[in-house]
Amino acid sequence: MTTLTAFRPRVPPPVAPPPSRAVRLEGAAKQVIESSRGRLTLAAGVFAIAFAVVGMRLVDLALSKPAHDAREIELPRANDSAGYAADRADIVDRTGALVATSVPTASLYADPRDILDPHEAVAKLQTVLPDIKGENLEARLSAEGRSFVWIKRNLTPRQQYEINRLGIPGFYFQREDKRIYPHGALMAHVVGFADVDGKGLGGVEQAIESKIKGSQTAVELSIDLRLQHIVRQELQAAISEFSAIGGGGLIMDVRTGELLAMVSLPDFDPNAPGSAPADNRFNRNTLGLYEMGSTFKTFAIAMALDAGTATMRSSYDAREPIKISRFAINDDHAQKRWLTVPEVFKHSSNIGAAKIALEVGAEGQKAFMRKLGMLDPVQLELPELGKPKYPRDWRPINVMTISFGHGLSVTPIHLASGVATVVNGGILHPPTLIKRKEGEPIPGRQVLKTSTSDNMRRLMRLVVEDGTGKKSEAPGYWIGGKTGTAEKVSRGGYKKSARLSSFVAAFPIHDPRYAIVIMVDEPKGTKKTYGFATGGWVAAPVVQRVVQRMGPLVGLPPVDETPEIRRLLSVDSQPQPKEKSVAAR
Repeated sequence: MTTLTAFRPRVPPPVAPPPSRAVRLEGAAKQVIESSRGRLTLAAGVFAIAFAVVGMRLVDLALSKPAHDAREIELPRANDSAGYAADRADIVDRTGALVATSVPTASLYADPRDILDPHEAVAKLQTVLPDIKGENLEARLSAEGRSFVWIKRNLTPRQQYEINRLGIPGFYFQREDKRIYPHGALMAHVVGFADVDGKGLGGVEQAIESKIKGSQTAVELSIDLRLQHIVRQELQAAISEFSAIGGGGLIMDVRTGELLAMVSLPDFDPNAPGSAPADNRFNRNTLGLYEMGSTFKTFAIAMALDAGTATMRSSYDAREPIKISRFAINDDHAQKRWLTVPEVFKHSSNIGAAKIALEVGAEGQKAFMRKLGMLDPVQLELPELGKPKYPRDWRPINVMTISFGHGLSVTPIHLASGVATVVNGGILHPPTLIKRKEGEPIPGRQVLKTSTSDNMRRLMRLVVEDGTGKKSEAPGYWIGGKTGTAEKVSRGGYKKSARLSSFVAAFPIHDPRYAIVIMVDEPKGTKKTYGFATGGWVAAPVVQRVVQRMGPLVGLPPVDETPEIRRLLSVDSQPQPKEKSVAAR
């Protein structure tokens, strides 16, 4: 029997490595090796120190401002508003809607000392800012001894990003505030604008600079943006329809003097005021001086009623024009008969108004106009304020012409303030563009009898119901008003082809809350108006549309006639017997 066993290969015993033999270098070879090793160690140390210095400098540049310009500051991130405080306070309307604010922006400047090649730097910069003048900038960057050169103020975030990408040495950013106006032209003449250095140059921005600059408390205006939009839209429609050169519109709270809307057209974008013509920046409401035409009959009759020289039943001979030298005072809507005071107002009789004013006399008329604020600039939070023009020698001829709105030039804001006083019970409240604080006393002084105010409201309603202001009627809103059409002054005379058509109104006239002035400058008649461009055809319809749109917004829905309303507005126009007429002098 055969036995099988596993085959196992024979492994040879391990062989021990030969003993190592150290190589010993002697003499010159040994010196070369040792010298090279020392040099390598020294070079490594130098490189390590150099890298450490460069690294420390990069950290220093990232965390600190350049020492050569202390004005440079870190720009906040777009989503990081914490701790940011603008240099100018926000401006808001009476509802809190923002109308002016400041945002942080980057401005670009250069230190010519750090620029290696001005020509190349400018060429690269123009790829992002093509509007900069290359030759001029290159010359400034190449000038000897300069260490600071402004390149462009208030960059957009995209411009800043693209300039950063260029990586041009010597260009730096500085944080600044840019004033912006979210509603553009809508509030232009109210708010005004500020320059690139944050200084107010017009409107409220300039007038109350001390309250805005450096403040964090928002300024609350009396303006209501919603009403501002309505007035601007309707006024612009009238200007376009009648091919006028411009116009103005106002809404005033007769109980407080607060202006709820103030529009002057044409206007401008306060975000770019320099791009607009000078005429667009002219505020017709506060700076423009105009002879306001027959709207001034409101003051002539209020003056006579208040002085007691006339009553609602007084009558005046309007059968013939009043002749003075080679001039004559005529009526546009001649009735050629004796007219009672209500009829003088309703038919807008120049002859009647002149004779009513003559009874008061020059001194009495001048005193009344001064008491009503018509002879002094309006005290308003704007720098653009016109000073009324009136005759130095107030003679009988001036008494007559001023009674129907010629010979005394005022601003539309004067007219609005005066009419508000006439209808609100006779209290003159200073007009304001700043919201009155709730609970604080409202400044004002009594300048007319309440009985005079009561009667004037009746007369103003009569004009709308049965006079020259019929086209202002808005059923349920009980509007009262007065039309005005005046030829514009031109080189010492009057330009018959250039008129100022206006309408002044108050509503609800039995319990007034608001006064409205609409003025259209140089309107042209149309087929629709049979060629007429008077206040009744041009401005009165604007008031109607404004009232119908604003009524619901201010909580005044239309109401039907009641016995109480009719009693408050009824007019007794029966003439007194043996009433004498004042002859023209």
